[in-house]
Amino acid sequence: MVDDDQVAQSKAIQQQTGKTFHVATRLLPERVREATYVLYAFFRVADEVVDDAGDATPEQQREELLKLQAAALGKAETDDPILTAFSEMRERYDIADSDVETFIDAMLSDTTTSRYETYEELETYMDGSAAAVGRMMTAVMDPDDPDTALAHATALGEAFQLSNFLRDVREDIVDRDRIYLPQTTLEEHGVTEEQLLNFEMTPEFAAAMQAELRRAERLYEDGVAGIKYLPEDCQLAVLLAAVLYADHHRLIRELEYDVLSETPELSTTRKLYLLAKTRWRWTWNKDPEAVFREVSGIGSADRQHRGAEPVEKIPTR
Repeated sequence: MVDDDQVAQSKAIQQQTGKTFHVATRLLPERVREATYVLYAFFRVADEVVDDAGDATPEQQREELLKLQAAALGKAETDDPILTAFSEMRERYDIADSDVETFIDAMLSDTTTSRYETYEELETYMDGSAAAVGRMMTAVMDPDDPDTALAHATALGEAFQLSNFLRDVREDIVDRDRIYLPQTTLEEHGVTEEQLLNFEMTPEFAAAMQAELRRAERLYEDGVAGIKYLPEDCQLAVLLAAVLYADHHRLIRELEYDVLSETPELSTTRKLYLLAKTRWRWTWNKDPEAVFREVSGIGSADRQHRGAEPVEKIPTR
């Protein structure tokens, strides 16, 4: 049985490395909140194998990730309290082994892949790094209609991940030599890899960022539309998470899309403001889509506000 020390250790990991998500997690009911801490801690443990590899070779990283997977699936013994807690949570909430495997597969790809030719290739990666996470969270929440909820959870997970990629362009290049913007998007707008590696801000790069922001915002609209299929005591927390992650788009636009010079970051004051505003609107209107549009600014009103940005059809699948 997962004990208080394991939950506290998992919570500390989220507080330290997932401050934005932690704000939303605190709104979850206890039955889901503690499991969320454990799930997040496991995700971070696996992520750190590839993001903070030190002198480890790709082969050593792969070996470590496969050990983590075996322990997480209960196929190998471990004395790691996070892995033990995750394995117990996986069994308790009937989390699909395939989602754990898909998540680890995405981490494995990070050891060998640093560029993505098309959005479809990136989407395959995100199915493990983000969508599978959304599906695991949905299993913990235990909605009445899981099949309907899962489709939207997949979109919302991808939206969160894509927002992170757009926010962290500079950081991913500097710290990891990775470019998550699809090469086809860059080529379509006349942006070269050399320009990115030299952090050259150009109108062409701004146009590429606009296209990917719109793609992410379509994913948000699809994902938020499924919040109503979650248990009522989980809806506000997921809605707030969507509002917080999407607010990075506002910061990116305020920087005139120049995420090559700095990484935009939400202040604690801003997070608390959005928490208060979302919670207040939710008190009067239990429609997740309406509240999301009003608080986040993403939706028809946001497109009107951005008027100068052309709206084009960008497939999300």
